[in-house]
Amino acid sequence: MRFGTAGVPNSSKDRSTVGGIRSIRELGLDAMEVQFVRGVKMGLDTAKQVKEVAESLNVKLSVHAPYYINLNADGEKLKGSIERLKKTVEIGGIFAEDIVFHPGYYLKHSKETAYRRIRDNLKLIVEFGRDRGVMLRPETTGKPTQFGDLEETLKLCQELEILPCIDFAHIHARYRAFNSYEEFCQILEIVENTIGSKALKKLHIHVSGIEYGLKGEKRHLNLRESDFRYEDLLRAFKDFKVDGTVIVESPNLEEDAKMLKMLWSQKSLK
Repeated sequence: MRFGTAGVPNSSKDRSTVGGIRSIRELGLDAMEVQFVRGVKMGLDTAKQVKEVAESLNVKLSVHAPYYINLNADGEKLKGSIERLKKTVEIGGIFAEDIVFHPGYYLKHSKETAYRRIRDNLKLIVEFGRDRGVMLRPETTGKPTQFGDLEETLKLCQELEILPCIDFAHIHARYRAFNSYEEFCQILEIVENTIGSKALKKLHIHVSGIEYGLKGEKRHLNLRESDFRYEDLLRAFKDFKVDGTVIVESPNLEEDAKMLKMLWSQKSLK
């Protein structure tokens, strides 16, 4: 299992992506999710340099696509969403195999209608990514207004033959549940039963503490300042023999990532 941060570590003096990769290795971590969340502002030459440095340091990179994506939109908003996601694949696909994205919002549509629209609009982008060796990973989301509960995310993956990004903090905030060893095991069982046991060997995972209310996610918290039972989550991973990448989105980024990696290396968890 690899552990890393969502973006350049806080302690990195060099705030560039390349600087972040070097900091990840210095910190004893081995993964980083490059954040294109405000737009794809990286050029081809930089992307090639990022690839070279990451490979030389054995740091696995993924990408988070822009937030401004809604595949349940119409007209120019839909066109822009597709263009942003394709641009993420074009640039991010140079150095990363996994592209994480939020599919969209329900708006005034039923969940069933939103699902069909998002699935149909995503099909060609999936093929676009597949041709470039990229896996598009829809993320489980933290608010009931957002498309991306666990069931529909996995159904989307099953139909389009892609893999998810399972954000356990978002699931906890969305349902105000799923925060125990037994419930984490339940999530892993659902993943295995829906898209197969092989998916558990290449999971892409987001973890953080999280503040939430009746409307779901409010903000990310540091793990020790939240109610999130991260040791139970790691125990469930071990018992299901999960492998893949854990990306930490806590405000303290590398501190929580290092803590999780240290706990993972222990032979037993509480």
